[in-house]
Amino acid sequence: MPLLAASAVTPASVVPESTQQAIGYPSLFLLVLIGALVPVIPTGALVSSAAVVAFHQTAPFSLAMVFVTASLAAFLGDAALYWLGRRGMKSKNGSRWLEAIRARAPEDRLTQAQEKLAAHGVAVLVLSRLVPAGRIPVMLACLMARWPMRRFWRGNLPACLAWAVTYQLIGILGGSLFDEPWEGVVAAIALTLLISATPSLWKRVRSAR
Repeated sequence: MPLLAASAVTPASVVPESTQQAIGYPSLFLLVLIGALVPVIPTGALVSSAAVVAFHQTAPFSLAMVFVTASLAAFLGDAALYWLGRRGMKSKNGSRWLEAIRARAPEDRLTQAQEKLAAHGVAVLVLSRLVPAGRIPVMLACLMARWPMRRFWRGNLPACLAWAVTYQLIGILGGSLFDEPWEGVVAAIALTLLISATPSLWKRVRSAR
């Protein structure tokens, strides 16, 4: 919220903001958690949008709450998906969760992830969440390498923290450029979608050449 508007806050205007927070944080947590389990929800755009809204709010620690909520939901979602994948690896018939992970890990990207994981270990897992479409191939590589849950957790925690910080900074940038929150949300969503599409576009350009 701009400084002039912040100085004119009335008690009546506090109620909608507090209600927004009461609904917004649980919704963000749930959507990011589901997005980690079923990677079709643009969770990065969600975090950036939430950061824009928090940037314009007057309540203290709004941005910190977005960071904690998003990183915790991402970590728990990844941990649950990895646990389900491990169960599928141990089962003779596999599982639908394991098949879903394999379906989203193209053979060439899986091979690259396995090679990098063998060479650099946990560092690859940390970076995988910052690379668009990089999380699932690396997670499958960890499953195929038989990483125990604790080792995956140790690498995934800083990965989720770095991911939340990155997309929150995108949201703060969008919020600082515009006076209206909705304008910042649009800008943040457009930027996150552009970042997500960049690897595919670059791959097509290289193929065309």
